[in-house]
Amino acid sequence: MDMDLKGRNFLTLLDYSKEELEYLLDVALKMKKGELVKKLPNKTLAMLFQKSSTRTRMSFEAGMTRLGGAGMFLDIKNTQLGRGETIEDTAKTMSRYVEGIMARLNDHKDIEGLGANATVPVINALTDMYHPCQTMADMLTVLEKKGKVEGLKVVYVGDCGFNMFHSTMIGFSKLGANVVGLCPDKEEYKPKPEMLEKARAQATGSIEVSHNPADAMKDADVVYTDVWVSMGQDEEKAKRLADFDGFQVNNELMGHAKPDAIFMHCLPAHRGEEVAAEVIDSEKSVVFDEAENRLWAQNAILVELMGGTSE
Repeated sequence: MDMDLKGRNFLTLLDYSKEELEYLLDVALKMKKGELVKKLPNKTLAMLFQKSSTRTRMSFEAGMTRLGGAGMFLDIKNTQLGRGETIEDTAKTMSRYVEGIMARLNDHKDIEGLGANATVPVINALTDMYHPCQTMADMLTVLEKKGKVEGLKVVYVGDCGFNMFHSTMIGFSKLGANVVGLCPDKEEYKPKPEMLEKARAQATGSIEVSHNPADAMKDADVVYTDVWVSMGQDEEKAKRLADFDGFQVNNELMGHAKPDAIFMHCLPAHRGEEVAAEVIDSEKSVVFDEAENRLWAQNAILVELMGGTSE
């Protein structure tokens, strides 16, 4: 059954119901299989970047090309935003030129400002608080590999006070998975209580936080990690590497998961830090299928929010 999502923003998975997320994933899967063709002919997506990227730019730009439209790359420092123009004025101006805005920004409040003032859909391609497009690709990958999300145990290993775990726990638990955040027992790595409360209020599965690797990993269906040192945290590298000692996803840790567990990583990966090469380069790893699914999950979001035409 079709849903009308045209004109909506995509800032956080908290804004979408379980049924809406399942609908978008179904569209993505059908488009990937060639069972559904939707296009965005002559439509343009502005792609505003404050943080560098490989997969985000390539997947959105290639996606818009495949959909018959165009992606317009904008480095924020080379726009008037970099010289003091307001988010509000930028959103209103960009809306006169394009049919959609994708932004990868440092501060989530900035993308909220874009969304509140633009008259075209605004899509969050990463902020300090959320990474919803990545989680959509992750859930699409799990659906392909496991046939379902509901009832699975998904263990996220790493910094649980950051964007990637926020979106992981919101999205997967909303679709019925049992999510465990595994992190050091230090406040800076734990999810904020208000974030946990918001996610649990919408969950149909469960959300737990653990500091014991062996216990958390027991019977995991999906094991997920991300870099320990994100962009802008280089000065904290030595401290973070010390804090996360014992939390590397290696064969020993994977041994506590189910035999058919899959390994996921949003990339880029730092082999020898958050993950051992013996895991990320193993048959359990689905990281490149996951990376490809950024394109398919995002294409579904683009056609549904920007008013794609069916063929």
